[in-house]
Amino acid sequence: MAPKELNFITGNKNKLKEVQAILSETSVKLQSQSLDLPELQGTIEDITKDKCERAADIVKGPVLVEDTCLCFDAFDELPGPYVKWFLKALGVHQFHKLLAGFDDKSAQAVCTFGYCEGPGHEVIIFQGRTHGKIVEARGPTNFGWDACFEYEGQTYAEMRGDEKNKISHRGKALEKLKEWLKQEV
Repeated sequence: MAPKELNFITGNKNKLKEVQAILSETSVKLQSQSLDLPELQGTIEDITKDKCERAADIVKGPVLVEDTCLCFDAFDELPGPYVKWFLKALGVHQFHKLLAGFDDKSAQAVCTFGYCEGPGHEVIIFQGRTHGKIVEARGPTNFGWDACFEYEGQTYAEMRGDEKNKISHRGKALEKLKEWLKQEV
């Protein structure tokens, strides 16, 4: 049965705003809770599963966690789940220079949500991918690497929120979650 209330584990107000907008048409009441969880090193799915299990143990109830990655095709999908650290070290205006020596600027934005009913329950994974390319920062630079990821001529940062939510990695993953929630009612 689908949860009526769900704890979204994030301290990022921009992520929370997007998730609330996309899930607004569901019956789920989304609450946000910020937890400082250690992150396992490994695959995107392994990281999400571990984070979700840890959060469920702390919250003692249903949780939704998210892991966002940016995978450069020229780097065999790195920096992947470690993109946060690359962005923090370089800054959004220098980030595109990682691919300066490569002709291939293509990348995949990947969002993986993990849902867990509570301690001891199985983690269910919902993943979305959007193919684009890495460019010099354009648009507002207040949300991670949005200003550097271009999809069909516009960076995520240049798009209106509702436009981005329809095509983004996060939007695609949440559409899968919404379909699952409909089946669980």
